Amino acid sequence: MKLVTYMRQGEPRLGAVVGDRVVDLNDADPTIPSSLVEALSSAPDLAASARAALQRAGASLPLSDLELAPVTPRPGKILCLGLNFLDHAKEGGLDKPAYPSVFMRGASSLVGHGQALLRPRVSGKFDFEAELACIIGRRARYVTRAEALDHVFGYACFNDASVRDYQMRSPTWTVGKNFDGTGALGPWVVTADELPPGAAGLRLHLRLNGVVEQDANTSDMIVDVAAAIEYLSEAMTLEPGDVIAMGTPSGIGGSRRPPLWLKPGDEVEVDIERVGVLRNRVVDEARADAPLSAN
Repeated sequence: MKLVTYMRQGEPRLGAVVGDRVVDLNDADPTIPSSLVEALSSAPDLAASARAALQRAGASLPLSDLELAPVTPRPGKILCLGLNFLDHAKEGGLDKPAYPSVFMRGASSLVGHGQALLRPRVSGKFDFEAELACIIGRRARYVTRAEALDHVFGYACFNDASVRDYQMRSPTWTVGKNFDGTGALGPWVVTADELPPGAAGLRLHLRLNGVVEQDANTSDMIVDVAAAIEYLSEAMTLEPGDVIAMGTPSGIGGSRRPPLWLKPGDEVEVDIERVGVLRNRVVDEARADAPLSAN
C-alpha cells in the first residue's frame, strides 16, 4: 500500500494511492486522523485500517491534480546517517566509520514531491544525495536488531540536498543540512509488507536532468535499517512518524572535478526500485534581481 500526504485548503491530508487516484482516508473513515503521524500513533495497524477504509470509500481524487507534501510533514525527529556507503566515505577521503555518523534535520527543511528545492541565496554549493528513508510506525526504545523491523511502517525516497560550504564550516554538519526547503521526502510511503525486509536489495539511483549520477543498491549500506534502529533506540525513543534517512552512495556533485552543483531549472529524481520516483526542480531562494554569493 502507498500512502501520501497532500494539501487540501492549506492543510495536510492523508490519502491512499489506488492506481492513479487518491482516496482521502479521513473522509472514508473519520476514525483515521488526517495526519500520518497522528494516524500511526492512534491506530494499532494503520495499514489494515486503511485497507478497510478503502472498501467503504466513495470519491477519489486524481493523483496528478494534488499538491503533495512531505509524507510526514512535521515528524518529531528526522535522523540521518552520514557515510553509510563505503564508496561515499572513500570519495570524501574517509575510512569506514567504526560507529554510525548521525545528524538531525528539522521539519522546516523538508519539501514534498513536485515542490521546489530551494538553492539558498547565500551559497551556490548546493548538492544532491539520493537516500532511502525509513518511517517508524511503532514506538521503539532499546530495540534489538532482531525486533527492529517490526517497528517500521514503511519506506520513502529522500533527497538529502546539502549546502556544502556551510556543512564543512564546522565539525558538525547541522547548518549545511538544515536550510529551509532543501530536503525532499516522498512521493509516498510504501508499507513495509510490500518490500523485502529492511528494503534490502533495491536499486537506488539519482538522475539529474535525466542523466544517472548516483547508482547503488540498498544492500550496499554499511549499517542496514535494523542495525540503525537498534543503534538509535539505544539513545532515544523512536516515535511513530519519525524518519531515518539511511545515507547516500558515491557520486555526489561535490566530489566531482570540477564540482557538479545544482542550479536553478535542474530536475532531480531519486528513484528507488519498488518504492517510487521523487522528483523536484531547483529554484533560487533569492529574488531574480538579488546577487548570488560566490561562496
